[in-house]
Amino acid sequence: MCRNSQTKVVLILFFLLPFYQGIAQQRFAELGNFSLENGQVIQNCQLGYRTFGRLNAAKSNAILVPTWFGGTSQGKAFVANPGGIADSTSYFTIVVDALGNGVSSSPSNSTAQAGAQFPQFTIRDMVRSEYELVTKSLGLTHLYAVMGISMGGMQSFEWLVSYPDFMDKVVPIVGAPKQSSYDRLFWGTQLTILERGNFAPEAMKTVGDLHELNLTTPSYFMSHLKAEEEPDFVQKKENGYVNTNPYNWASQLRAMIGHDIYRGRSMAELKSAIKAKLLIVVAKQDHMVTPGMATELAKFLQVPFVELTSDCGHLATSCEEETIKKSVRQFWESK
Repeated sequence: MCRNSQTKVVLILFFLLPFYQGIAQQRFAELGNFSLENGQVIQNCQLGYRTFGRLNAAKSNAILVPTWFGGTSQGKAFVANPGGIADSTSYFTIVVDALGNGVSSSPSNSTAQAGAQFPQFTIRDMVRSEYELVTKSLGLTHLYAVMGISMGGMQSFEWLVSYPDFMDKVVPIVGAPKQSSYDRLFWGTQLTILERGNFAPEAMKTVGDLHELNLTTPSYFMSHLKAEEEPDFVQKKENGYVNTNPYNWASQLRAMIGHDIYRGRSMAELKSAIKAKLLIVVAKQDHMVTPGMATELAKFLQVPFVELTSDCGHLATSCEEETIKKSVRQFWESK
């Protein structure tokens, strides 16, 4: 590399450094004894999070990004990359570890309520804990946007109705406003396997097999995995899932199974309660979070709507990443 190129790289890193100084820093908000919808209490509740970029003087550029099912803020940090959908060179990006993910308060890390003794929380409880983080720990009174993928999309839908005035824009990506019958059967079957298997490692392996089966589509498997390679594929995947805490997995499963932002309201009643601008992204061939419920709502509300069409299924967010980036950037720039 020539001297001028080296100088250019150094200058770029120098100016970007303030945005990424804390990229690996895990922070925690102390929520005390956190009361849940069902009346139970998470003792000494902690909520993990990471922040990227800088809050502007007007405090008007904060984007909250909840994690997906089983995901962590470390694994979700890519959204804050330059050019990413929550680009931290422009936004103050807050990536939050959802309850039950093993970083925030969870069955696996609670000393007073470990394993099966951990209280059952909901998606709404997740969102309320995130609201406390934003308002009490970070001192914000408003967000520019909330955006999430998969279970993060479910939380984004919940933000839309739980705190309708608190943000300008909401972007649920391959999430759902409520579970369809197919989704409930899929997530419920995973939960049943764990419960009937007494949360043993072998049960977690079987859950992993089912999860992988629905992560993409039959045509995706046909084009990416030879039949004779399937046994090795399964063994490798199972070896990964066996290290996943089954009680954490079950706690977030239960939250997703009960997810429903309607709560007895009609679409018209829901529409009157929504105030933030909304962009909905679905994957047409998604077998994990089926697109029907989100598609139906988008059409009724007549909001911007993006339909990913590849055979990647739930992984269309990776396969069609550029489509998502382009659509979300346009939405951020819209009035």
